Amino acid sequence: MTKNVYIAITGRANAGKSSLTNLLVGEKVSIVSEKPQTTRNRINGVLTNGDTQYVFIDTPGMHKPRTKLSEHMVKAIRTSVDDVDCAILMADVTKKMSSVEQELMRSFAKRGTEVVLLLNKVDLIKDKSELLGIIDEYSKLYEFAEIIPISVKKRINTDKILPVLERYAVEGDHFFPDDIATDRTERFMCGEIIREKILWTMQQEIPHGTVVDIERFETRRKSGSEIVDISAVIICEKDSHKGMIIGKGGERLKQIGSMARKDIEELLGAKVNLQTFVKVREDWRNREGFINERDF
Repeated sequence: MTKNVYIAITGRANAGKSSLTNLLVGEKVSIVSEKPQTTRNRINGVLTNGDTQYVFIDTPGMHKPRTKLSEHMVKAIRTSVDDVDCAILMADVTKKMSSVEQELMRSFAKRGTEVVLLLNKVDLIKDKSELLGIIDEYSKLYEFAEIIPISVKKRINTDKILPVLERYAVEGDHFFPDDIATDRTERFMCGEIIREKILWTMQQEIPHGTVVDIERFETRRKSGSEIVDISAVIICEKDSHKGMIIGKGGERLKQIGSMARKDIEELLGAKVNLQTFVKVREDWRNREGFINERDF
């Protein structure tokens, strides 16, 4: 008998949602950085464990929208919890509960959603008695199906998550092939990897004003080996940003490309010829048409 379970992973920015998704799936399907709103898309991570298929919906971090893109991201969070079997609320125990967690809990209550609370980064709490107070604070606001203190980074209690989620699995055919880790295309994942490297190498607001378009993705064979030719365009909002992304003598763009190529080769299992370019599209985050044309 096959079963499946859909789980939305929610929480504020930087709570560790994407890192958790990657850990549970066993592969990197969501990009990770320390910057807020790294995840822009609803990304499905897939794990088939025996007869049960888990589909994890990694959502953007809940935040107050400031652009059309932000509005799109917040909408993605709200629609992601509509039809799931259960949800995970990921909370960072090093930070006080905010309006973000409270709003998510109100949203869960309206839908009658079964919610598992994961209190992440417990390895950073020196006085473990503080944890009891945090658990009590959350418990007063929502009747959670389970509360698990964890550390994704240190792998503390992460083995307890899947057995809890399996309780919500329902009988039915698997929605995805048993051997895939995400429903996203390789082309999409390559663009996300490049964007991740921009986030890693650049500071302040500039990385959030970038989007990556994969204009060419072609496979060829040379001397019996497979080579993937990829042409990627990094779109930013200002001419000054373009210069900073390229860097002096093109050094930063070369660094971004070199870092991305290594990860893309690992993803595709083939040699990659990656070419990167930078274009300016002013204030694209507030252009509804531009956003709708892309896979956000």
